Amino acid sequence: MTKLRHLLWMVTAVVGLVLSTSQGFAQSRPDVDEPGLVPDENYQLDPEWQKQVVYYRTNEAPGTIIISTAERHLYLVQGNGRALRYGIGVGREGFQWQGLLSITRKAEWPDWTPPPEMIARQPYLPRFMAGGPGNPLGARAMYLGTTVYRIHGTNQPDTIGTAISSGCFRLVNADVMDLYGRVPVGTKVIVRQKPQL
Repeated sequence: MTKLRHLLWMVTAVVGLVLSTSQGFAQSRPDVDEPGLVPDENYQLDPEWQKQVVYYRTNEAPGTIIISTAERHLYLVQGNGRALRYGIGVGREGFQWQGLLSITRKAEWPDWTPPPEMIARQPYLPRFMAGGPGNPLGARAMYLGTTVYRIHGTNQPDTIGTAISSGCFRLVNADVMDLYGRVPVGTKVIVRQKPQL
């Protein structure tokens, strides 16, 4: 009886250790998308990441989107030295990039099909998820060129201002819906890794 009790205790301890380790591992992995997590609509962004009109010097035409990965801001040029600035989540280290693209497609409550590269890194992800509040792409998506990258919403508003994605740019749902309504297909998008001087 003592041996059986000791064996049960050891099995319970091992199971508990495995569960706590796997939970800690999931919580410590900033690249993990959480499909099915419905965002808290009352979540309050830090003022740094809230949408606002700012002074912004550029020679780019009004309507151009400029993304600063280093600053974790997306700017929609308004002209007259001003821009609408949105807080964003950006690609984590090794997944940041820069370039000149355009918006080639827009979608409301987009479906999500993780690309094979993401499935290889995170094999537990679903192969397909229909659009909706729990979808990691959030309420809107704007597709960049012919790449796998998008400007999209998120079901994790607490990730705005962080570097956690696989190269996409995420905004809270209210902001991505606002931006979506302001820019047409064909909009020029400039992605910069360094801040503008």
